[in-house]
Amino acid sequence: MRLVPLMAFGLVLAACATPPSIRTDFDHSANFTGYRTYGFPAETGTDRAGYSTLITGHFKRAVGREMDARGYRFDAEKPELLVNFFASSTERTEVQSTPRVTLGAGYYSYRLGLYTEWPLYGRDVTTLHYQVGTASIDVVDAARKQLIWEGRAEGRLTTRMLEDPGPAIDKAVADIFDKYPVARAAN
Repeated sequence: MRLVPLMAFGLVLAACATPPSIRTDFDHSANFTGYRTYGFPAETGTDRAGYSTLITGHFKRAVGREMDARGYRFDAEKPELLVNFFASSTERTEVQSTPRVTLGAGYYSYRLGLYTEWPLYGRDVTTLHYQVGTASIDVVDAARKQLIWEGRAEGRLTTRMLEDPGPAIDKAVADIFDKYPVARAAN
């Protein structure tokens, strides 16, 4: 009997899911419009044990799309900017307590509430376990080896995102780059 309210609560919670939180910071002295080319480091933050992962491919495509849209040109040989990215996920636990309406007739109902909670003093406690993903992007002045911009997105991961991360990475990268100091070029 308690399964139906818990399922309904889960559906309401999923419908109210908040968008990822985006944070950025940058070097205020950097002239972002003075750079023309970008590339990626030999090994990115999502590579493992000397090989490029599938996640790396998703990030490179999404970052390339955003950098190209801002007028930068990809140069694998001698880029002015190096773009690196990192991804991680952690499990979070959230405990929620909600008031329970009681009518004063509990297990010993023949005693008219002497052995029950006072009305509205009861609590239902729900424990939720979920994954939170973090995507970070660093833009580095290649000549000076100096970080000039960083962006980070953090949000709850769904089963769909874990099974097919490409669209989620595309969205996270686009959301992060919405706060980049150089706007997308008008189409």
